[in-house]
Amino acid sequence: QVQFLESGGGLVQPGGSLTLSCAASGFTFSSVPMSWVRQAPGKGLEWVATITSGGIITSYADSVRGRFTISRDNAKTSLYLQMSSLKPEDTAEYYCAKGGSSTWNRAGSQGTQVTVSS
Repeated sequence: QVQFLESGGGLVQPGGSLTLSCAASGFTFSSVPMSWVRQAPGKGLEWVATITSGGIITSYADSVRGRFTISRDNAKTSLYLQMSSLKPEDTAEYYCAKGGSSTWNRAGSQGTQVTVSS
C-alpha cells in the first residue's frame, strides 16, 4: 500500500532553515506529481507545493513562494522540501501527498512536525 515516511522536522528559530524529506513506497513514484501539505494547530490542511512527475515544473502557495523549494529524486523515490526564512506561521505538521495542487491525497503519511519559535 502507499506509504510515506517523512523526516527532518524540528524546532527552529525565526529566519532559520530546515529541509524535510519523504521516502515513498507502494506506488510508481516517478509517474505521479507529488505535493507537500501542512496543518497548523487548530486549522485545516493547507497545500504548500507541488512538483510534476519529472521534476521540471513546480508550484507554490503564495504564503511560501520564494522561501520554500520542492524537489524530488525519482531514483530514490524521495521528495524534499527546503524551507528558509522560516516564520512562526510556518509552524505545522508537514505531510507528503500523492498528486497535484487540487488532487493531492496524503493517505499513508505520518507527518513531521515543524515548530518555528524563539
